[in-house]
Parts: sequence; structure tokens; C-alpha cells
Amino acid sequence: MKTEKGPVMREMQEILSEIILLTNHIEVEYPELYQFLEEQPMTIPTEDHPIIDKKTMKVYLEGLRQLLEHYVEEHHLRKA
Repeated sequence: MKTEKGPVMREMQEILSEIILLTNHIEVEYPELYQFLEEQPMTIPTEDHPIIDKKTMKVYLEGLRQLLEHYVEEHHLRKA
């Protein structure tokens, strides 16, 4: 039985793919930063039963982007 994926499921898959690509990029290019990803407050749920939905994953993806952007800016400032 084949099921069609709805737009929400496709969006969620796209977000997850972006998270995976960004995380892999950080792991390869910035291993010193990668080791701290699991310790970031954004990865630790504050609720007993957190809801993992599209909005939550977008917030997580944006947090990863900001973390990397900040790290790269700081890294380049130290080299200058």
C-alpha cells in the first residue's frame, strides 16, 4: 500500500534534511564546535513530553545556523 506524503510531511523531511546537512558540515569543517552540539541548551527538552513538530524543528535548525554563524564570525575575528 503506497501512501502519499502531505505537504507538512514533505516540509518536515526538508527541515530534517537541512539539519542533517548542516550538522554534517559542522562535524567535518568545525569538529571543535561539533563536540559541543549535544550540550547546547536547545537540545535539552525542558518538558517531560516535548512536542517535536515542524515549528520546533525550524527553531532548532535556526539555532544551529546562528550557532555556526556566530562561531565563524568569532573564529575569523581571532585570526585577524
